[in-house]
Amino acid sequence: MIYNMDKLYEAVEAKGPVCVGLDTSAEYIPPGELKRAASETEAILAYNKALVDATMDAAACFKVQIACYEERGLAGLGVYAETLRYIRERGALVIADIKRGDIADTALRYAKAHFEGDFEADFVTLSPYMGMDSVEPWLSYADSKGKGAFVLMRTSNKGMRDFEYRELKDGGRLYDAVGDRLSELAAARSGAHGYGAFGAVVGADPKSGAERDEAASIREQRSNLFFLIPGYGAQGGAADDAALLLRKGNGGVVNASRSILKAWMSGGGGGTASAETVAVADNRFAAEAAHRAAVEMRDAIRTAAKG
Repeated sequence: MIYNMDKLYEAVEAKGPVCVGLDTSAEYIPPGELKRAASETEAILAYNKALVDATMDAAACFKVQIACYEERGLAGLGVYAETLRYIRERGALVIADIKRGDIADTALRYAKAHFEGDFEADFVTLSPYMGMDSVEPWLSYADSKGKGAFVLMRTSNKGMRDFEYRELKDGGRLYDAVGDRLSELAAARSGAHGYGAFGAVVGADPKSGAERDEAASIREQRSNLFFLIPGYGAQGGAADDAALLLRKGNGGVVNASRSILKAWMSGGGGGTASAETVAVADNRFAAEAAHRAAVEMRDAIRTAAKG
């Protein structure tokens, strides 16, 4: 079986570890494009396509957060489905950020919904906190279609320490227990490059001192888990933080959403766009800025990974 995780490893080798997050909001789109579009949902779809086309050469994959589309009802879900379809038709890999975590027959139905049909993606995100029976029903799609998943392990959000860092009676933290089970699962479905069909979400939040040692330890201990690494850019994570969770520049993808989606607002750099820039900006201008931001991110992480 050729797993999608093998394909993702090879995409990182070829293009670098950037994952472009399409958590697209209408407020990120140049005002002129919003005025010209028949609706905000159509404007979002056109914006997504423009940014996908522009960043294909600098992104190993794309991640689409379903909540940004669900909030717009049926029309939004149509844009979600079309965005997934467009990315895959362009030959790129896509992660559906859905964070499902139910069990048994419900999990099987979720798996069918997101690994087949209108919402088909190459990977999904899953929550394991109801137990491994919330993860296992998805495995049949790894076996039959090579599909993959990233399971929440040690995240980058403010509240991660509320539960993930709870000390266990037999030693270690809760996220360690999740990692142990995921490593066992990965060993049973190991791909051509040594990573399991399912990987883990491990955040690139800002680190110093002991936290850097912890990140390095997580990477060393979980050598067969491919990481989805959120927290870069707008969430405060830097290239050095992300590089700690890679292995020779691979073994993970680093997600950035707002810092790429909104790059046009400052021409891809710091500061705020002038009123004149906002007035004349269009999707082409935004896409060029997104490309610059993705390339700068890729190069910074590659440099940090070599250090």
